[in-house]
Amino acid sequence: MQIIRSSFAALLLASSFSMAASAADLTVGISAEPSAIDPQFSRTGNNQNAAQHIFGRLVEQDENLQIKPNLAESWKNTDPLTWEVKLRQGVKFHDGSPLSAEDVVYSLERVSTIENSPAPFTANVGSIAKMEIVDPTTIRFTTKKPTPQFMELAGMVYIVSRKASEGKGIADFNSGAATIGTGPYKFVEWVPGDRLVLQRNDDFWGDKPEFEKVTFRTISNNAARVAALRSGAVDLIDAVPPADVATLKSVEGIALHSTPSARIIYLALDSARDESPFVTDKAGAKLAPSPLKDVRVRQAMSKMVDRQLLIDRILSGAGAAAGQLVPEGIGGHSANLKPDAIDLAGAKALLAEAGYPDGFGITVHSSNDRFAGDADVGQALGQLFARGGLKVNGVVTQPYSVYVAAAGKQEFSAFVFSFGTTTPSAAPGMTNVLMTFDKEAGTGSFNRARYSNPAYDAKMKEALAEFDVDKRNALLAEAAEVAFGDVAIMPLYWPVVTWASRDSIAFTPSKGEDTLATFAHTTK
Repeated sequence: MQIIRSSFAALLLASSFSMAASAADLTVGISAEPSAIDPQFSRTGNNQNAAQHIFGRLVEQDENLQIKPNLAESWKNTDPLTWEVKLRQGVKFHDGSPLSAEDVVYSLERVSTIENSPAPFTANVGSIAKMEIVDPTTIRFTTKKPTPQFMELAGMVYIVSRKASEGKGIADFNSGAATIGTGPYKFVEWVPGDRLVLQRNDDFWGDKPEFEKVTFRTISNNAARVAALRSGAVDLIDAVPPADVATLKSVEGIALHSTPSARIIYLALDSARDESPFVTDKAGAKLAPSPLKDVRVRQAMSKMVDRQLLIDRILSGAGAAAGQLVPEGIGGHSANLKPDAIDLAGAKALLAEAGYPDGFGITVHSSNDRFAGDADVGQALGQLFARGGLKVNGVVTQPYSVYVAAAGKQEFSAFVFSFGTTTPSAAPGMTNVLMTFDKEAGTGSFNRARYSNPAYDAKMKEALAEFDVDKRNALLAEAAEVAFGDVAIMPLYWPVVTWASRDSIAFTPSKGEDTLATFAHTTK
């Protein structure tokens, strides 16, 4: 039956998509499309993948998350509160106008004006107290406090043209009217639910992209995306389902490209509110105060989860059980934090100690198109919690475009999410996902469960003020021990991510999970 479905999907795709074009063009099948083309609207990966082609940032990252100069040619820290950034000369926007310091200052100021962002860049600019234009290519930044990771933060904000975007809204970016960047590709069109088309920027300041035209086709269905590659409808696909990796290895003409990911898959628990929308007693009535506020309950739920079972059954073994935000090798990883082992007796004892010997009711929510197996993770967690003694009132999965907005509005009680660390250390993730939500301070931007722990915040502030890298990473590890001892979020696993392409296309996989045309090259 699987062969029939795949063949049928391939036939449909072949009739609806043009066949992969000549070597000068590239067609990519992507699992999730951007929610907007405005590069500052959301930091989520699907939006970032689109933005990186069209817009530039002060710094860029390689496939191993290390930063390197981009629009900023150089930078220096003149004292603990002052940074001077020198812009690269000769950079032009797609309309031919030159990049200036004024555009950079405007772009960083613009971040705070973006409305309804599900994942804002506010934390990236939260440390900035003042920006001074020294000359057209030099900017002096004054920070509110010592910010050693300044370039890893502010440097990752996309720079837009003031002339093209001032006074324009999200619709103007989606239509292309304001979509004027400095990146390697120019915007051609975006048809939501179907395709994003880009054209090579022949005036790009850096290495010229190999492909003249790049078309990103949205194919959210895993089987259909794999079938599109096998039929020749696309040249490259992302988010290869783990169950298909072994099969594709044996298919002639197809190449696989894999890397361990720094993306954590986790369960967020609404620990901040006395009354949570999907927490009930065993009879289904609202239960207040919510048991999720009690750390013993959160610890018990973590002990109900068989992480290796999730990895084996959903990822076909392509993952590693997690007990914290980042894996070994990234700054802030603590050797003292191990993944919780399944312990149903221990879970039951903790529930009883917390005053819930018979459990309580919970609904699990998850996206169903954000990462490989996300809907399956939600279903599996529901089964594991039921086995652990909770009454699972339901498991609800939604398209990510809907789900992320609802999560940001705190509409869930227990919900599956992910965060991809894309920096040399865990500092941005630990700031955005776990620190107390404070829009003005720029902390907790992705803290959708509104977890708050003063001891954790204090340790993080100490870490973020430390300029010595080794000392800062040690302090981050101590902060991680505070947060994960408190089950701020419930870490599940780090996946191994895989792309697949025609064997005439080479692709460089990145730990940041970027699906970029600039990472692809022809081999024949």
